[in-house]
Amino acid sequence: MVPTFRLRPWRPAAAFVTAFLTVTGLLAAGAGPAHASPGGGPVAVVSMGDSYISGEAGRWRGNSNTQTGSRSGTDRAYTAGRYDPALVYGNTYSSGCDRSDSAEVNSITGIGDVQVNLACSGATTANVFRSARGGQPLKGEAPQADQLAKVAANDRVKLITLSIGGNDLGFADVIATCAEDYIVWYSYCHDDQQRAVAGRMGAAMTGVTKSIEEIRAVMSAARYSTADYRIVLQSAPSPIPRSSENRYSQSGWTRVTTGGCPFWNADADWARDTFVPEFSTRLKAVAKAEQVQFLDLQDMLQGREVCSKASRLATPGQGPSAATSEWARFLVSGALQGTAQESFHPNYYAQRALGSCLTLIYARASGNYACHNTPGRDATGMYLTTVT
Repeated sequence: MVPTFRLRPWRPAAAFVTAFLTVTGLLAAGAGPAHASPGGGPVAVVSMGDSYISGEAGRWRGNSNTQTGSRSGTDRAYTAGRYDPALVYGNTYSSGCDRSDSAEVNSITGIGDVQVNLACSGATTANVFRSARGGQPLKGEAPQADQLAKVAANDRVKLITLSIGGNDLGFADVIATCAEDYIVWYSYCHDDQQRAVAGRMGAAMTGVTKSIEEIRAVMSAARYSTADYRIVLQSAPSPIPRSSENRYSQSGWTRVTTGGCPFWNADADWARDTFVPEFSTRLKAVAKAEQVQFLDLQDMLQGREVCSKASRLATPGQGPSAATSEWARFLVSGALQGTAQESFHPNYYAQRALGSCLTLIYARASGNYACHNTPGRDATGMYLTTVT
């Protein structure tokens, strides 16, 4: 079916989209010398940015339409007959920053003594800047650069990885609009959203550039030289597949009620092959200009996206698996498994894989790389290719 006109909203669908519009998360070299850390503390790895690196959706191992208990084994917050998201997100669940125990920085291996996650779900570039430079607090926390200053003063920071800019582009608005156009309006979103994204791109990249400069200013003030630590700027993966790779037809309601991926084929193809690659390309240009490493993640979830033919939902008879389950959270619906802001974020399996990506690029002293998964493998199957 090809949408050509708008229909009056169907009431249940409209209510569904209203709930969905609450999504806010999307919208992510060697150790320094002794003089670099006044406190002489442990070697630290720091992550900064938005929900794509904070660990949003780390509660979930794949997706299941089972609404009770452990949700076919996918819900890591289920314990003793109840749900306790703090088991995964700690005290950041109450604030909404949602820093999970499996977040990228917590899933690295062999790098540093401590891992510090300063990222917060919903962050924009303004939440990274120092307060003295226009930075804004978020969810009761100081700007991330100000938090970094305290870490740099006490620990020996050797690696800082940054994922930011998606919320400046309005990722949440894009996804909400496209889902609404599928569920309610029977119309495409990609034309209007392409114009909206294009209008925000310049300011977003300016913000990313300033974020890197703010991080450098903090480190310089803490007496680090640029040779004492490394910055890795990373892009974001697509949580939905191309239309040809979607296991559900765009006709009917299975993309909504079963798969949790309510997007028209044309909109899905735009998101996967235009929007996400464009964002990645622009971030790569910023990384080059600022002389930091770039980690391209646009294809990291290939075959593991929500509704991908190459993955499956978990069921009571066949539980979740890192080799076969989806690596992104589907649209939260029905009995509301978890929170809406977890929708369309890398889940537990993906976050473990992202940790492998970061571990791999850290082993490369220079150069830009893209990270990919190996079909049928868990996080140990991640590998890098050179980005020129």
